[in-house]
Amino acid sequence: MPPERRSRARPDRSAGARLDRKSRKKPDRRAAAGPGGPPRKAAPSSQRKPPARPSAAAAAIAVAAEEERRLRQRNRLALEEDKPAVERCLEELVFGDVEDDEDALLRRLQGSRVQAQEDSDDSEAEKEPKDNFLFQKKPVWVDEEDEDDEMVDMMNNRFRKDMMKNTGESQLSKDKLQKRLKEEFQHAMGGVPAWAETNKQKTSLDDESEEDEDDLLQRTGNFISTSTSLPKGILKIKNCQHANAERPTTARISSVQFHPRAQVVMVAALDNAVSLFQVDGRTNPKIQSIYLEKFPIYKACFSANGEEVLATSIHSKVLYVYDMLAGKLIPVHQVRGLKEKLVRSFEVSPDGSFLLINGVAGYLHLLSMKTKELIGSMKINGRVAASTFSSDSKKVYASSGDGEVYVWDVNSRKCLNRFVDEGSLYGLSIATSRNGQYVACGSNCGVVNIYNQDSCLQETNPKPVKAIMNLVTGVTSLTFNPTTEILAIASEEMKEAVRLVI
Repeated sequence: MPPERRSRARPDRSAGARLDRKSRKKPDRRAAAGPGGPPRKAAPSSQRKPPARPSAAAAAIAVAAEEERRLRQRNRLALEEDKPAVERCLEELVFGDVEDDEDALLRRLQGSRVQAQEDSDDSEAEKEPKDNFLFQKKPVWVDEEDEDDEMVDMMNNRFRKDMMKNTGESQLSKDKLQKRLKEEFQHAMGGVPAWAETNKQKTSLDDESEEDEDDLLQRTGNFISTSTSLPKGILKIKNCQHANAERPTTARISSVQFHPRAQVVMVAALDNAVSLFQVDGRTNPKIQSIYLEKFPIYKACFSANGEEVLATSIHSKVLYVYDMLAGKLIPVHQVRGLKEKLVRSFEVSPDGSFLLINGVAGYLHLLSMKTKELIGSMKINGRVAASTFSSDSKKVYASSGDGEVYVWDVNSRKCLNRFVDEGSLYGLSIATSRNGQYVACGSNCGVVNIYNQDSCLQETNPKPVKAIMNLVTGVTSLTFNPTTEILAIASEEMKEAVRLVI
């Protein structure tokens, strides 16, 4: 073999050994990560170098931070000394004790903010499943006595007694009583009210109404106003429980009147009793009954303020006054200057100042409501059929048995005007509206004439604005409603002879 080939096939081993020793002494760390080469092994822990010490810049930063914290702590202590003890206590309750490190407060606030964001993200993700059910809290403790079904006495309570269906229901549990009250309410209301329906789905009309309400609440102004007249059509009337259901009477009822300020109705009859009932339309419980011995009541009436009840009899000149506040019955046996053998029909002025007694032989006696003393008397031709005050209590309207109407001034007791009720031969009743606009006159032939009050004061022959001929018997009762929109007319000579005129 030629020497050139031998030299190529057999490289110099001594040179390779030298190179290998050199590479072992100084291994190239960068070559370990070189492409194509095998990964180098990590040196053992004994051969690792110790970590380098912090530089001077890092030490200066740490010293500056420590100095800043010390200055901040000193300033905070100076401010704390100036604060009152109450304020320091309140800050500890709200922010906690952060005297050692104010950065702890910042970390707490940042942590609560992060927690709130996480909760909001979780709530959005769990919004749909949470809407499907209502979260109910478990009770902390349970009383064994609450589990016992407590019984409620039904027999000895006047309000619950009417809800009993049989004699076996003398006692009911609270759950059954609640169901019974719910049934009674639905029966009185004619079903479940719309506002109480929980499963009612909203419609497009409901959405429009809500939008209208929202638009209404965004504006200001006078949106509520009283109507000048009732809408045309049929009035809805609901049949309720009798007013005197808890004390019915077989005697003829002479007077019925609502209390001027409370939800109370008064019923007086010829059985010598005046009864007061609380009006609720369902049971109408009795409040009180006043019995007057040997005193068949001809008429009973509330005073203007509703604190007294006045009553007269069919065959006595005594006037009874019942003080509702004191619960005392005061008889007025004789009024000085009043020479009447019988005291029956009377009227109370709207302002509560006067009492007008219809006497015999055409006399009208004006008394003081406070002292029950005679102020003066007025006389008309014929007999007094009916009388009433004007809405301002300054004038008296009196209807005579001859079909004439007299207008008197209360202060001077002088006759202001006199006119003939058109078509009337015998007057029976008279009424004035509260707004001072109309005067209604009823006659024995069933005709009711309505006049303007101005024409009654100025004209000697006024023409009625309206003539009502719905009744065929004598009109014994006339009254306007408080808003002067309805006139009620009635006749005691025929059953169910009552009409409402709009």
